[in-house]
Amino acid sequence: MDDINYEIVMQIGLLSQSGSGWTKEVNLISWNERDPKYYVRDWSADGEKMGKGVTLSKEELLALKELLSKIEL
Repeated sequence: MDDINYEIVMQIGLLSQSGSGWTKEVNLISWNERDPKYYVRDWSADGEKMGKGVTLSKEELLALKELLSKIEL
């Protein structure tokens, strides 16, 4: 099985941090040298492990931004 590699092209921001040190972050990531996409994903404190995440294209991220701007929190 081939190794899966990734490069965090841009760290966009931290959404939250748990008591165990895991963080939920938004980043622009390139997997296996493909075009980068936006991810909301959990990361271990040392950055070596990651949880499942949500993948968004630029267009999907823009649509989410527009949807979020319409709701009252």
